[in-house]
Order: sequence, then structure tokens, then C-alpha cells
Amino acid sequence: MIEILSLETVIAFVLASVILSLVPGPDNIYVMTNSALKGWRVGFYTTLGLCTGLIGHTFLVAIGVSVIFQTSALAFNGLKIVGACYLIYLGWLSLQSKELNISGTGKDNSNRSYYITGVIMNLTNPKVALFFLVFLPQFVNISNDSVTIQVVLLGLLFILSALCVFSSIAFLGSFLEGYLKKSSSVNKNINKLAALVYFALAINLFFVS
Repeated sequence: MIEILSLETVIAFVLASVILSLVPGPDNIYVMTNSALKGWRVGFYTTLGLCTGLIGHTFLVAIGVSVIFQTSALAFNGLKIVGACYLIYLGWLSLQSKELNISGTGKDNSNRSYYITGVIMNLTNPKVALFFLVFLPQFVNISNDSVTIQVVLLGLLFILSALCVFSSIAFLGSFLEGYLKKSSSVNKNINKLAALVYFALAINLFFVS
């Protein structure tokens, strides 16, 4: 990797990736909320899902498909609407649920559902595709013939950086779980809080331009 990407480039890119991952946004707020409400395992599975979605965006940028979202308003808006509708659907399910569960020790199937949600959330967010399209090429050495390999390696470095940052956020957020379990007022409205997060994320995605 060092032969393709210089050490200076790797250090600068990782530093920028960590800083950008720490900036409050829909993804890390969602991870924090899930960890606080349902435990660090749920937050970690959500993180894995979001980072898996980044793999898809990395390869889209590498083969140039993301340019479509920059040039086609129809494709951009279509993907945005699909993602927003999915989040609204998840919010509706939360409102319909009568079971109050803020334990992070649920079944593997439940954990997998949060993983899948993270993947879909990330892949249906055209803003992420455009971000990768703008961000990754800034660190590519165009004089090197292996531009595609550089993009893939940079994408993987960003994913590893985001994985570390989001996992830390999930761990820190889990410390709020004990308080939420003891708070009867919060416990009674847990599903409403979860639904509020989903709806807020949907609104944020819907108005992305």
C-alpha cells in the first residue's frame, strides 16, 4: 500500500477521515442513539452496517458510477426518496411496537436487523456517494497508473477510520443505557424516542440537495 500511496498521503487522509467521522451527523447520532437506548451491541452492529455500506460507495466511486448521482437529478432524487421512505417505515414500526426493550442482549436476529438497517441507510444516501466522489480523489496521485486501486485503498482506510470512531461512539453511548433503564419516564416513551430519531433522519435525507 505504501508503494501506491505515500506515507504522507496515508497520514493526512486518515487524520481527515477521523475528524470528519467525529463531526456530528446523521450516522454517528444514529449510532449514539441506538447504543444509549439498546446497548453497545446494537450500536456496534449498526456501525458495522454503516461501514459495510461504505464499501459499496467506495467501489461505485472507483468505477465512476457515482458520477450519475452528480449529473442525474432523477437518479439522485429517486435514491433519496427511497432512503427517506425506508426510515419513515422504520419510525412507523417503532410507534406500532408495544414492547419496551432497551437491552443490548437481544437475539442475533435482532442484531442482524440493525446491521441490515445500517447498510440500507448508507447505500440509499446519495449524499454519501457524492461525498466519496469529492473526497477520495483529492488524495489520488493521478500520475500513478493505479488510480482505481488508490481509490479502493483510500475507501478502505476511510472505512477503518469510521469503524474505529463509530465503535468508540457506540461504547460511550452505552453508558447512558443504565440511566435510561432507571428512568421510568424515558422507559415508557422509548419507542417514541426511537421513532423520532428515524423521522428526523428521514427529514434530513429528504431535504439533501
